[in-house]
Amino acid sequence: MYARRRHLYFALMGTCITLFVLAWGVVRLWSMPVAVGMCVVAMVIPPLAAMVANRRGPDDRWWDDPSGDPKSDEWWDELDGRKRRQ
Repeated sequence: MYARRRHLYFALMGTCITLFVLAWGVVRLWSMPVAVGMCVVAMVIPPLAAMVANRRGPDDRWWDDPSGDPKSDEWWDELDGRKRRQ
């Protein structure tokens, strides 16, 4: 799952860079409004790419899951103000 998200992230960011380069290197010579529109689309892509890359998968371990070390889990639960389930 991680590799798929990483590949999708790099594809989205590559598309973003390509849109910027084409907009101001090529398209602006024929149509400035289209070039600006391409930049607006490219501006929306990075936040979407970050959401895709940081999405939690069904098999991903998350930060608040128990680590398996009882001493460490007890310490973190105490720090977070949570009671440990017994």
